Amino acid sequence: MRRFGLIGYPLGHSFSGKYFTAKFLCEGITDAGYELFELPDIADFPAFLRQNPGLKGLNVTIPHKQTILPFLNEIDPVAAKIGAINTVKITNGKCTGFNTDYIGFRDSLQNFLQELTAVKALILGTGGASKAVQAALQELHIPFKIVSRNPENGQLSYAELGPEIMETHQLIINTTPLGTFPNTETCPEIPYQNLTAKHYLYDLVYNPEETLFMKNAMEKGAKTKNGYEMLVLQAEAAWQIWNS
Repeated sequence: MRRFGLIGYPLGHSFSGKYFTAKFLCEGITDAGYELFELPDIADFPAFLRQNPGLKGLNVTIPHKQTILPFLNEIDPVAAKIGAINTVKITNGKCTGFNTDYIGFRDSLQNFLQELTAVKALILGTGGASKAVQAALQELHIPFKIVSRNPENGQLSYAELGPEIMETHQLIINTTPLGTFPNTETCPEIPYQNLTAKHYLYDLVYNPEETLFMKNAMEKGAKTKNGYEMLVLQAEAAWQIWNS
């Protein structure tokens, strides 16, 4: 049995286990299994690997997408440039890090925007998921500004999101965990009153299906999308890496 799994903390919100279990059943894959491994401290990663010698691959989620880097034997050049890892391939005890988040987000965003061109984006958050989103937007030639609670190096604070910035940035992407189950009553503090039907709001959160971030946007006529399609696309890209 080939073993795969997800590391992060906490994992109660994750759909990855259900997704891969359903995939294996649907596609008749009988020699593989997928497990969730809650790992509060990334310093325990080497011990975790010793305790699970049969692992062939891992997905990595909050809060370890950046802190896992020093524990890897090799890093894919694209992932190294992004500075965040969400997929690990394990071969003969050696771990190689990849980033499929940017692939999943890039392809999902293109489906969302369709014919929309000349758009500018605001990226809410600065963590590992934000770095993947930045890489995807750069590849798609979409200019963006990063919004942070503690802005630095040209980033914007949430207090700076006035009417002019909101009007000129039609695409707003939430890369923070705000609104994730079970804390569904939270959302990024942007001026929702300045949203219009011309805005596109993408929430990387997929549980719940409709976040407060999305609900606030829909009340103003904005178009919204959650992160489930991104989850599927990044998972399929990870599966290809594990089996290549």
